Amino acid sequence: MRWKQFLTPVRSMDTEEAKIYIGEHKEGTFTLLDVRQPGEYKKARIAGAKLIPIAELSDRLGELEPEKPTIVYCAVGGRSRVAAQLLAGQGFKQVYNLKGGIAGWQGHTAVGPAEVGMAVLRGDEAPAEIIVVAYGMEEGLRGFYTAMASRVHDEEVSGMFAKLADIEVRHKEKLFNLHKRFDPSAHDLEAFEAKFVSKVMEGGLTTEEFLEKNKPAMQTVLDVLNMAMMIETQALDLYLRFSDKSRDEKTKSVLFDIAEEEKAHLAALGRLIDSKV
Repeated sequence: MRWKQFLTPVRSMDTEEAKIYIGEHKEGTFTLLDVRQPGEYKKARIAGAKLIPIAELSDRLGELEPEKPTIVYCAVGGRSRVAAQLLAGQGFKQVYNLKGGIAGWQGHTAVGPAEVGMAVLRGDEAPAEIIVVAYGMEEGLRGFYTAMASRVHDEEVSGMFAKLADIEVRHKEKLFNLHKRFDPSAHDLEAFEAKFVSKVMEGGLTTEEFLEKNKPAMQTVLDVLNMAMMIETQALDLYLRFSDKSRDEKTKSVLFDIAEEEKAHLAALGRLIDSKV
């Protein structure tokens, strides 16, 4: 199975561009959004930033103003990039990711995740196609968590990753059972993966290739948790967009259920980050 990031491009600002923008615009005419954890925010933050941890973002969109330009930042730019994507998908007009995050703002060198294997979804996928793409995302998550559970030397984090890997397997089972409603001939899971899912993942990276590409961004436990939150947010964004557009109620219900579980994963990862800061 090939692993692929389901990333869509978002507009970015580097540190200097963001400082110029903030200096030239009156307070109240834009939103500076911090999507890190409360412990990270307390330790250091950009003046005037509003804190909404990424795990809570989809439930707290009502606290933001979609018509205002929004600059999103995190530690090094990974979480904020997918948070910006989520906001753009929910109708926010001008959203920018702060490249390098607060580490870059403070003048430190920040290394973010490699943007490789990018796939832009068309936006008009049929229910069966949605399920296949979601299944591929779950396999990517499972592979990532399984690999990291054996590599991280922090027992608490390793245990969390092993648990999450098991949950992604259950998500795959739900999606396969849902797919059988649209294709009654799809009785065999192995055939389903070979015929449909492999095509979606084609051209992506194996888990090992993905980890090697992003090795500079995963040097510490906090780095790895940062990466996990970025990938989980990608999955959440995928499910929220697809559930919203699906006209099949059963498909909508399953995708919403999995989205809720992804939010719980984000919250758990966020608590781990707070405990390690």
